[in-house]
Amino acid sequence: MPPSPHTPVVLPQALRNPHYEQIGGEDAVRRLVERFYQLMDERPQAAVIRAMHAEDLSSAKEKLFLFLSGWLGGPPLYAERYGPPRLRQAHLGFAIDEKARDAWMDCMKLALAEEVADPALRAQLTASFFKTADFLRNQ
Repeated sequence: MPPSPHTPVVLPQALRNPHYEQIGGEDAVRRLVERFYQLMDERPQAAVIRAMHAEDLSSAKEKLFLFLSGWLGGPPLYAERYGPPRLRQAHLGFAIDEKARDAWMDCMKLALAEEVADPALRAQLTASFFKTADFLRNQ
């Protein structure tokens, strides 16, 4: 019988993404998410992406944390709760152009600079986040 669509796939150790442990695990991912959304609230340049979110960011914070946990190579919490992320589909209702992508990246780069001490890891994560953010552009 094939696995349930909500059953996470466990990769062999050699294929796992090591970033989750390198960044510091669950607490570090939560701090990164918290700082990211704090910057989104504070920075005038982020108004374009802040407007895409509800007034209360609790749900967005939790979903980003769950997603990043698995995306960074930790527990696949988002997939366990909601199934596959389907990022493009989830973001189709928002006008995401280069300005929105860059505003999102600005907040994430600043959060990474504050929360990730290792410059090599920070550079790897920045590049990976950019690829993902650019993939979500629909304009």
